[in-house]
Amino acid sequence: MKINGTELAVEVDGQGPAVLLVHGLGGTSNYYQVLADALAERRRVIRVDSAGAGRSAAREGITVESHADDLAAVLDALDIGSAAVVGHSMGTLVVRALAARHPGKVSALALLGAVAEPAEAGRRAQRDRAAVLREHGTGAVAPVVVANALSETTRRDKPEVAAFVRELVMRQDAEGYARNCEALAAATDPGPIAATLPLLLITGSDDKVGPPSVSAALGAAHGNATVEILPGVGHWTALEAARETNELLLKFL
Repeated sequence: MKINGTELAVEVDGQGPAVLLVHGLGGTSNYYQVLADALAERRRVIRVDSAGAGRSAAREGITVESHADDLAAVLDALDIGSAAVVGHSMGTLVVRALAARHPGKVSALALLGAVAEPAEAGRRAQRDRAAVLREHGTGAVAPVVVANALSETTRRDKPEVAAFVRELVMRQDAEGYARNCEALAAATDPGPIAATLPLLLITGSDDKVGPPSVSAALGAAHGNATVEILPGVGHWTALEAARETNELLLKFL
């Protein structure tokens, strides 16, 4: 689907009220496969590979805000007035920006492994990762993602999840991935989440990328959010704890 001048891979399954699923840095729409299958029994499920990720083309000037505007345009192209929106990792910044820039498009918000605006050290790390990607390709960063973003419990007890995360990263276009790293490095906080917007936050107790403190702070600032911390789970929430995440999201929706 051509969106804002760029070819984006968009998948639509099921019938019913719309749910938009937004992946994070290094991910694709396949991050949500288990959840999408469960939701499609009663929902219209929309998944988008963000510009520069997965099967979508890269473009100049990728930002958190440009991703948010792309999502709004996808909903318009599908004639969807508003949707419940789920975001993971960097995607939590994107969907928060979507809710801030296009408030009528978002009927409820769920954040998995919510991340904050990067500190300066985090910005440098993302710019460094972009440089590594351009020089050495995705194979140079995949082991680091697996080691740092998955919990020790997942790596030990669910090696198939570690293998899938490695494959998600390895299948990225290196330049597109680098541009998205730079987008995260430049990201700023999208602002407060409207208190009238239903909000669910799910993260893992062992998440080093989007630690529980970030979700707790967002929930407290919102005032009426539900915050769920999954024990023994790292940053790839919907893969490391697929059953638990599905149950919480189905109940919320």
